[in-house]
Amino acid sequence: MNVLLLSTYELGHQPFGLASPAAFLADAGADVHCLDLAVDAFDEIAIGAAGLIAIYLPMHTATRIASMAVPRIRSINPSAHLCFYGLYAPLNEAYLRTELGGGTILGGEFEGGLVNLYRRLSSNGPAFDAAQSDPLISLAKQEFRLPRRDGLAALSQYAHVDMGQNARRTVGYTEASRGCKHLCRHCPVVPVYDGKFRIVPPQLVIDDIRQQVDAGAEHITFGDPDFFNGIGHAIPVVEALHAEFPELSYDATIKVEHLLKHANHLDTLVRTGCLFVTTAVESVDDRVLDILDKGHTRDDFVQVIKMAARANLTLSPTFIPFLPWSSREGYLDLLRLLVDQGMVDYVAPVQLTIRLLIPEGSRLLDVEEMRQHLGEFDAAALSYQWSHPDPAMDALHAQVSAAAEAGDTKGATRRQIFGEIWRLAHAACGLNPPSLDLPVALDGSDHKPCLSEPWYCCAEPTAKQIAEF
Repeated sequence: MNVLLLSTYELGHQPFGLASPAAFLADAGADVHCLDLAVDAFDEIAIGAAGLIAIYLPMHTATRIASMAVPRIRSINPSAHLCFYGLYAPLNEAYLRTELGGGTILGGEFEGGLVNLYRRLSSNGPAFDAAQSDPLISLAKQEFRLPRRDGLAALSQYAHVDMGQNARRTVGYTEASRGCKHLCRHCPVVPVYDGKFRIVPPQLVIDDIRQQVDAGAEHITFGDPDFFNGIGHAIPVVEALHAEFPELSYDATIKVEHLLKHANHLDTLVRTGCLFVTTAVESVDDRVLDILDKGHTRDDFVQVIKMAARANLTLSPTFIPFLPWSSREGYLDLLRLLVDQGMVDYVAPVQLTIRLLIPEGSRLLDVEEMRQHLGEFDAAALSYQWSHPDPAMDALHAQVSAAAEAGDTKGATRRQIFGEIWRLAHAACGLNPPSLDLPVALDGSDHKPCLSEPWYCCAEPTAKQIAEF
């Protein structure tokens, strides 16, 4: 039986969530095909030939785009068994079953469930509609396989690292661990993994990196929710990476809390080729950070900025500035802090536009500070609606979102877009914006290395993403 693994969007990366299960299914004897609609044409032949179509949902944007793709898929192949898997699959179980016709929903460590489903359908036929036999969420430890990438689009078709001055690096993508030890209330990882995480054997991680280097990768993104969840695992991985590929750079995501706790390893990151670290700051308001249960404070973030600067490590902070508890003055405070700490060039403008998403299963649903602002669940948006007590905040959100998207379309620099957002934020507070006096970097450039597609997993798709699909 033909199996089609389909991805719609994975932050501009070649999807690990296709390559990993493809290896498991191939070992089980399946004829596996992969289709990434982020870069591939809509392959009606592959869709029509599949007895099992499994759609990967690692994030909100991917799920929204998948909801647009499924009707077309169904029109081509109405008899295939439809499976949804990945982080956002169990969070949206009811919608995926009732609205999109999903027969099987798999979250957590999904590879084993996909193999079991393939074997069951191979024995009984795609029309077999017995109740799902595998758990909705599996956290069972599994023996990982080397991801199978030969059926995926070339790395050159995906996002690259923009080094400035027209220099770029081709990017590969892998995972050294899954899940997270922490319980941040807004995070979609938490309802699935509930504070647990799983490591991929270091040699397998290096083997996967090697095959991507052979395919042209000059930089690797580690997709782990927090690369330092297992410091005793992460450091040997990057040491081995650097020993074999001394010219290869990489990036990783690490909590503010862990950057502080493991400050002695910032130099290790730089020495082994880490080009930048993404860290989910979310807010510089301690009350908001407490509600989100982030495990760090405003002062912690400022301290990490200084530590990273001393280590010559580029920090790429992410934020959720628009929440029910934020204010116009608080938003302006965030901008002022970025100016004061010399961080304007380090922040992707989209990070100044993010509005809090509340998916099904979110821990925020249990928080009184959230419930008082909460509306009904919007199935089309796949999130609970909420209203801000200050309508001017919603207006500011619309303004800065438009400014960021317009600036990106025009190819404006981060400084240029920030300047417009700076103006809008002051206007929202009834203030005249003071002139921005931003320092020039020592190399004469304000550009910092960054991925060419700096989107954020817990965000609504842009109008451009929707239109392009």
